[in-house]
Amino acid sequence: MLPPNKLPNPSNNEETDLCSCLENEPINIAKLGLLPGVGQESLVIPYAQKTGLQKKEGRGHDRSTFLKRGLALSSSVVLGTPEDAKHSAECTVTDMSEIVPPEVRPKPAVPAKPTGISSVHGSQGSGVGGQGAGGGSSLLGYIGIDTIIEQMRKKTMKTGFDFNIMVVGTSGLGKSTLVNTLFKSQVSRRSTGWSRDEKIPRTVEIKAVSHVIEEGGVKMKLTVIDTPGFGDQINNENCWDPISKYINEQYEKFLKEEVNIARKKRIPDTRVHCCLYFISPTGHSLRQLDTEFMKNLSRMVNIIPVIAKSDTLTVEEKIEFKQRVRKELEISGIEFYPQKEFDEDMEDKSDNDKIREAMPFAVVGSDKEYQVNGKRVLGRKTPWGVVEVENPIHCEFAQLRDFLIRSHLQDLKEVTHNIHYETYRAKRLNDNGGLHPISTAPSGDTQESNL
Repeated sequence: MLPPNKLPNPSNNEETDLCSCLENEPINIAKLGLLPGVGQESLVIPYAQKTGLQKKEGRGHDRSTFLKRGLALSSSVVLGTPEDAKHSAECTVTDMSEIVPPEVRPKPAVPAKPTGISSVHGSQGSGVGGQGAGGGSSLLGYIGIDTIIEQMRKKTMKTGFDFNIMVVGTSGLGKSTLVNTLFKSQVSRRSTGWSRDEKIPRTVEIKAVSHVIEEGGVKMKLTVIDTPGFGDQINNENCWDPISKYINEQYEKFLKEEVNIARKKRIPDTRVHCCLYFISPTGHSLRQLDTEFMKNLSRMVNIIPVIAKSDTLTVEEKIEFKQRVRKELEISGIEFYPQKEFDEDMEDKSDNDKIREAMPFAVVGSDKEYQVNGKRVLGRKTPWGVVEVENPIHCEFAQLRDFLIRSHLQDLKEVTHNIHYETYRAKRLNDNGGLHPISTAPSGDTQESNL
């Protein structure tokens, strides 16, 4: 505020230039001896510009009235002396053409989120618009934390990912056929049917076949591990040991790569993410071999039990057999995937409860097509009709495929890495006091191909 001796005295008869004294200081009406004009609520005018205050002529020399233009309180503010308060209403009548309205600045426009974020190619150019030298796409676009999903998608499409599935069961249950039907490609090895000239192996063999499948720009290295000879012997005691050894060898291989000083940027993942165990459609109960296998391996791999060739069972037999299998697994303390203890929230628990109630899936596999109602469908032809593989009324193959590929494929990999592999890693480091090389027998023949 200005000191009192510099304030103008409106009671004298001299015309005082108020703007020359006030400059840009606030105006206090009370100290000036003035009253607020009509339409003014505050006693303090925030600021005064030389072009914003002018002297009102025609009111005589014994009083002064000033007009402020461009205030936020009102378009015109008039100050009058106490002696002439009754004329304040008259003094507020001014020429509106002389009033300069305040400048209204438009709000900056916020760019809308695009429906699809397109990738930017070409060299980056300089300029406000961020245009490239060749007139490429603009670098300025939607900004938000949800764009990390798009970044992860692009990176995954470039690098691809691995998925390793193991099939276990006695010969003749259609393991290879079901895997081929799952991925609609010849991804499994040839049939395990033995000819008269071939000898049945004395021990369980491990054979892995790898393929690179590309669909929609996404590459997936799929490895199918088959176990010919499982359950085909007269004495099947400990016939799951070669399978257990193979699973641990893949954990050991990944662990050694992980602890190397100069390790690879992307460690090859050969760990078994899923094990499909095929149950014979006896319609009665589980065999002891089934129970012992799942009990010994349920803690080191994700086991998904399925009833093979379920078209040999009637609808009533299938429902009763599934209930009996679930009850026996519960009594034996066997936990199959998805395990209840790994449910992260209520939404996962609700979805997984529906899957657990439907297990074991009663499936039918086939790689042959037949004409049904004018459509080509995968199925098994019988004298009384065609069993459609992808028809939910005929079998539960569609549910198994949806569960494995669409909804839980990534979760299978995460549970393998965060639960089963970490359990093996902790036990390995605690038992041996560090990493010491162990003798690992060479695994079975591994074939690779591109589809």
